[in-house]
Parts: sequence; structure tokens; C-alpha cells
Amino acid sequence: MHVKKGDTVIVISGNDKGRTGEILRVFTKKGRVLVSGVNMRWRHKRPTQQSPKGERVQEESSIHASNVMFFDADQGKGVRKRPTQAEATE
Repeated sequence: MHVKKGDTVIVISGNDKGRTGEILRVFTKKGRVLVSGVNMRWRHKRPTQQSPKGERVQEESSIHASNVMFFDADQGKGVRKRPTQAEATE
């Protein structure tokens, strides 16, 4: 997998093309990633004692890892280079 949790990425294809976000979770076996604020879907929650009417919540859905690319804030665009260990700690 070319990305890991905590990386800032830009979406390069799909409905959310051009949006940036941080990787929240990586599903290595499925080859998918969960990016904050990208691929939002409505989820209907059933009624519980805390919310007797139920609710609709927007949550992120995973997207395929091939649809994201590292985002370099200095250049303002996606790059193919993995950040070095020194850059990642700053």
C-alpha cells in the first residue's frame, strides 16, 4: 500500500476529484482507504433509547487506494514521492 494512516492525500478520480483530506484508516486486504471529508454517505440509524426517533448521519465511505495521491502543501498539488522520515515528523 502506497499510503498510510495520517498521510495527507488528494483524490485524483471519482466524484470527489480534487478534494484533499487525511487518511483515517487503511484497509490493506481490500486495497481501500478512508479519507476524512471524502465520499460522504448518509447512514440511517435505527431508534435507540438515546435517540427514540432514529437519525440520519453522514459518514465517510472508503475509496480505492489507486484513486488517491500524496498531497504536497508547498506545491499545492499531488506528488508521487513519499515524504522522508524527517519531513513526516515536522
